Amino acid sequence: MAKRIVTAAVTGGIHTPTMSPHLPVTPEEIANDAIAACKAGAAVVHIHARDPKTGKPCADMDVYGEIFDRIRAVCDPVLCATTGGGLGMPVAERVKVVPTHKPELASFNAGSVNFGLFDIPDRMQVTEWKHDWEKPYLYGTKDLIYTNTFKSMEEFAQAFSESGTKPEVEIFDSGMINNLAYLVSNGLIQKPVYLQFVMGILGGVPAGIENLMFLAQTAERAFGKDMQWSVCAAGRHQMPMCTAGLLMGSHVRVGLEDSLLLERGVLARSSAEQVEKVIRIMRELNFEPATPAEARDILALPAH
Repeated sequence: MAKRIVTAAVTGGIHTPTMSPHLPVTPEEIANDAIAACKAGAAVVHIHARDPKTGKPCADMDVYGEIFDRIRAVCDPVLCATTGGGLGMPVAERVKVVPTHKPELASFNAGSVNFGLFDIPDRMQVTEWKHDWEKPYLYGTKDLIYTNTFKSMEEFAQAFSESGTKPEVEIFDSGMINNLAYLVSNGLIQKPVYLQFVMGILGGVPAGIENLMFLAQTAERAFGKDMQWSVCAAGRHQMPMCTAGLLMGSHVRVGLEDSLLLERGVLARSSAEQVEKVIRIMRELNFEPATPAEARDILALPAH
């Protein structure tokens, strides 16, 4: 397939404002970053909401609505809402965006996982934090399970189905492919499925070519031709894993949610810079970025 989907995950719930002055936190900043990424060639923009005053991840439906409205006023990417929210956020708050705003696409986490960010403060050697919540938020992940039980996955699947939202199934480790196969076999998620392999999170599958090959082969055995898949990776692994994925047949995700860097030691000023870089790599490999309309067709999204 010559066309590959580029997703831009523009703010996420991992990085905090102290880590980069370029991390968008207000609805206007998040929307502007998404719009720039779309103009740079991203067909999908993956959206988290943050408290405009503190930058802390939140589940405020008005904030989501403002972000979506601002993006739609300028361009027409596939809007992918998170249901991951912020770490420690209750499940009911995380899924609320789906029935409230009915996005075309939303993240669907396929199992529970340790999600460690507690090592970041010591690695960064930050002496002063912009907000009081940042350091406890990061250190608190040492005793946190990112919870996605079978019960909650079934409830999420029902909410997605009733809202006409396609799941972008987040795979943090290989066992989650089995979880998805169970949901599909019981009619809770419909084929064709769309998987996002998330690599390099402390507690999940390490970023590496052998691991990516194993994930792709395991998914292909489970779903055959009834699937599309994408890859994203944390930090310095972002571009190498995206490049490897392209050669294996994947779509790709970049953006400030996954990495704050453009290259070693250089902060990305926007998600659009990373989109431009991965598209340059893509074209060197004789692939072209899919348009939003082409992405909707590839992912078999409902009529837009």
